[in-house]
Amino acid sequence: MQGFLQNKAVLVGLISLIVAGAAWYGLTSPPSSNSALVTTGATNAPGQDLVETLLALRAVKLDGTIFTEAAFTGLTDYSTPIIPEPVGRPNPFAPLFFSSSASSSSQAAIFAPHNTPSSQSAGASSSLHLPKK
Repeated sequence: MQGFLQNKAVLVGLISLIVAGAAWYGLTSPPSSNSALVTTGATNAPGQDLVETLLALRAVKLDGTIFTEAAFTGLTDYSTPIIPEPVGRPNPFAPLFFSSSASSSSQAAIFAPHNTPSSQSAGASSSLHLPKK
């Protein structure tokens, strides 16, 4: 039993020595020259790629012959029809009962400013008045 534990300790020591050596080598090795970052030869002027792309796009000719081909005319339309719905108020952000479609002046005056003695004494020039029902 004593010999097994002694062999196990040697094995663990040997593995830890290998791991420590690999870590030391990886951390202390000089950085490699990354040839992908080094450019050689003639360099393009700034924006040259953009000019080439614009020239390629200028060469494209668009015509409507695709819309008359049998492959296009044979396509099936699976779109859902839009059902018309009733339109709301002309100005949805206008205060209630101030629209031009108000039929009576009592409805139009629900949110009209109303001066009261208490509001004038507090310095307010107007306040909202809700009629009692």
